[in-house]
Amino acid sequence: MTKAQKAEVISFLTEEFKASNALVVCDYKGMNVKGIESLRVKSKDAQSKVQVVKNTLGMIALKNAGIESIELKDTNIVIWGEDQVVLSKFVVDFAKSNDFFKLKCGYMDGACVDVAQIDAISKLPSREELIGMLLSVWSAPARNMASVLQAPLRYMVTALDNYKNIK
Repeated sequence: MTKAQKAEVISFLTEEFKASNALVVCDYKGMNVKGIESLRVKSKDAQSKVQVVKNTLGMIALKNAGIESIELKDTNIVIWGEDQVVLSKFVVDFAKSNDFFKLKCGYMDGACVDVAQIDAISKLPSREELIGMLLSVWSAPARNMASVLQAPLRYMVTALDNYKNIK
């Protein structure tokens, strides 16, 4: 790799890391090409990006992006995206289904996070689930009012059915 190519990679990664809200570093030692391609394909569904990075280039890009608390050692694959919960769910689920894929650390909300924190974030409801919960809470009074208004009607229908059964 030439110096120009290295500079291009560092520039690309720096801009990507600055623009992302969540970043997770994982170990992929032992994974075959098919497994890594599977990771790349599934990452698109999670609106995230995946790249295998050289430690020196990755460290420079992280430092340039203002993320100095992460140290890259051994084999590293970096996954980053906008939504912390979606990214955390994605990497935790992928790690459960692949024995060679191990979470190392992450960077979310301006702080370095460990594997336990990434796992905890993955258990939070997603944005869509939260919106659904909120809509359910907001629509509850209307549902209750409809039930109350239909109660006399149900009572009358039941009374008529009972009256017909008596005759």
